[in-house]
Amino acid sequence: MKYKVGQEWNYKTRKGEENSTLKILKIEEYPKHGKVIHISIGGLKVGDPDVEKGFAKEFTHIPITEEALDKSVTKLKNEKVKLPSKIDGYDYWKEEFDQGIAGVFSIPVSEIVDLMEESIITGNGVVE
Repeated sequence: MKYKVGQEWNYKTRKGEENSTLKILKIEEYPKHGKVIHISIGGLKVGDPDVEKGFAKEFTHIPITEEALDKSVTKLKNEKVKLPSKIDGYDYWKEEFDQGIAGVFSIPVSEIVDLMEESIITGNGVVE
């Protein structure tokens, strides 16, 4: 497997976010979904009315399928970067996932960023 916890990848970004990268935080295997790769995305400029200056710079936890990640990444930037000791949002996602409420993204990362931004601006939850 080419993905390892601690890697930082360049990916096909949205226009204006060319310096954005993603980090591999955790990799899990589930019978129904296969490999679920938990990533964070930094270097964003996502509209968020609740953040000072109106923009969020990162998403701390996004669960994504290996296939969707394969379609998104372009080049390994760093083999090993410092990761947070705790993944913000993971515990909440895991609880919801185990109850069949939360899912795993199976679309390219740039489309996830678009969906998340729309969800933040409109106040509607993202449904996978």
